[in-house]
Amino acid sequence: MKLPVLSSEGGLALYLQEIKKFPMLTAEEEYMLAKSFKEHGDTEAAHKLVTSHLRLVAKIAMGFRGYGLPLVDLISEGNIGIMLAVKKFDPERGYRLATYAMWWIRAQIQEYVLKSWSLVKIGTTAAQKKLFFNLKKIKNQLKAINDGNLSPENVREIARKLDVKESEVVEMNNRMFSVDQSLNAKLTGDSETDWQDLIADERENAEVIVENEDENNFRKKILYDAMSNLNQREKEIIIARKIQDSPKKLEELSKKYKISRERVRQIEEKALEKLKREIRKSN
Repeated sequence: MKLPVLSSEGGLALYLQEIKKFPMLTAEEEYMLAKSFKEHGDTEAAHKLVTSHLRLVAKIAMGFRGYGLPLVDLISEGNIGIMLAVKKFDPERGYRLATYAMWWIRAQIQEYVLKSWSLVKIGTTAAQKKLFFNLKKIKNQLKAINDGNLSPENVREIARKLDVKESEVVEMNNRMFSVDQSLNAKLTGDSETDWQDLIADERENAEVIVENEDENNFRKKILYDAMSNLNQREKEIIIARKIQDSPKKLEELSKKYKISRERVRQIEEKALEKLKREIRKSN
């Protein structure tokens, strides 16, 4: 699928201008294009779906600029995410593509950040990934962004907010705010041996990687199918409260829907029960 060229930081401004030329789609246009691609493999329809969402990709990618990685690479990874989303998107489920695609775009960029940000693998569980992508923001809120070693009070507060162990907060803070050393460095000044020569290759083989990807895709499909059993308001509340990177507060949603906070909480609880029932059926 041919997309506008994104070659370097110098060409970023031109790229951002180019993607503005692609028209936004109405709900009806999006539905017909998605239906044509799903039922007939219409690649031109898929191209229109992807290009109409390139601005969304760029916007999401810009939210990850604080990790020291080139923005062009973040956008490129996000573009892979939107293509995967279009491939998986089912127009009969009642979602707009943007709502569904945001998860794929963020997931693709987050995986790239986790793989590229540090030489040492971090963020292997969902909780650790949440900690990695929110630690800097919360430290900033606590006015502790420049602190090397967090105070015990800050550690407890961060652990409480993100529902992780205090030891995980300390470990992640140490990893994020320390400098990686090059594995190409020599053991000694006159040595011919690099540090990397002493490291065992513990990478998973190709079969395990494919198996893990299949498992992740299966879980995503189960959740996507389960969400289709919710009504529109339930979907929006679950996405806002449980799926977005920055969850909405009950008060914000109560104002949006002009209902009480308690009513929002009840709708959320009911929707979660529906999801659990549907997911159990799939297991």
